[in-house]
Amino acid sequence: MTETITPLRIEVPQADLDDLARRLENTRWPDDPAEDWSYGIPLGYLRELAEYWRTGFDWRAQEARLNQLPHFTTELDGHPVHFVHVRSPEPDALPLVLTHGWPGSFAEFERLIGPLADPRAHGGDPADAFHVVVPSPPGFTLSGPTRETGWSVPRVARAWKELMRRLGYTRYAAHGQDFGALVSRELALIDAGHMAALHLTQVFSAGATAETADLSVEAEKRSAEKSYRYDHELSGYAAVQSTKPQLMAYALTDSPVAQLAWIADGFKAWTDSANAPEDAVDRDAMLTTVSLYWFTRTAGSSARYYKEGVETWGEPEPESSVPTAVAVFPEDIMLPVRRLAERDNPIVRWTEFDRGGHFPALEQPGLLLGDLRAALRAFR
Repeated sequence: MTETITPLRIEVPQADLDDLARRLENTRWPDDPAEDWSYGIPLGYLRELAEYWRTGFDWRAQEARLNQLPHFTTELDGHPVHFVHVRSPEPDALPLVLTHGWPGSFAEFERLIGPLADPRAHGGDPADAFHVVVPSPPGFTLSGPTRETGWSVPRVARAWKELMRRLGYTRYAAHGQDFGALVSRELALIDAGHMAALHLTQVFSAGATAETADLSVEAEKRSAEKSYRYDHELSGYAAVQSTKPQLMAYALTDSPVAQLAWIADGFKAWTDSANAPEDAVDRDAMLTTVSLYWFTRTAGSSARYYKEGVETWGEPEPESSVPTAVAVFPEDIMLPVRRLAERDNPIVRWTEFDRGGHFPALEQPGLLLGDLRAALRAFR
């Protein structure tokens, strides 16, 4: 295994852009007698969104903006791994690794990277500076498809441990969202001696159910209601991805509209939105994420993590010793309960916000930025 770190530039071939436009133009559309979100993403909305992707969305502008970030690639556990790495100009900055989830990408942290790395230049306190590392897990977007089974949360955490060592960081903090929350917590378990603190937006083992909730406590009642809705209304994608991910990989890799629908439906169901995903997330930001999956053909490899991890779903988590802060956004797909989270985690900060959902770095970047700074201030 080589430890070489190589600069990377995002350069989607024009032929791939032309192919995307042709496929979008030649889409075969199904009927949709419901025309609302109750049966899935509605036809009228998706047709309009696909047409905007074809004729209005400017990938080259998004690509140029993303290329303003310093991108790199290195081999970890036999796989090329993409990451963004921004060293702070502040000498006492704390290293911080940010890990996204599914169906996210490194791009969702774009608006946070500058203020985290250089708060002085963004009206903040330079004492809150971080050296920022944003890796793409193998199988996600710019890290490319995995070519083998066996990639799981523990394996990614081991890769991140090596990445931080390779970058020269002997003490660092971690933030995770969705799948990234699982990876970050696992990283705290296997590298506790180097981990200063942990910041999460989900604690999946701490969601309440009708059986575990104290229904006289409003927060626990809401958590149980969220769990019920997820299990009975929103978990269809997970059922497929955790059992037969290859089935949906064919459709999502061949049809850009299928890939668009698969992701956009999640952006609607999991965010603080009323009528469409754009109520919560900028349309171009959402299409940037969809485009990254499409151009890299990583729909199937990112979905395989569900299959690789399904046997541990719902199992008690090993006890962590790393100080842990949790930020709870009310329209997330699940709401952790502090009483349950404290069984296995040393909770040092618990913040419940009044707005935001599953993608806080896109929906409420200011709230997430402020909470990261405040939560990690005492662990520098």
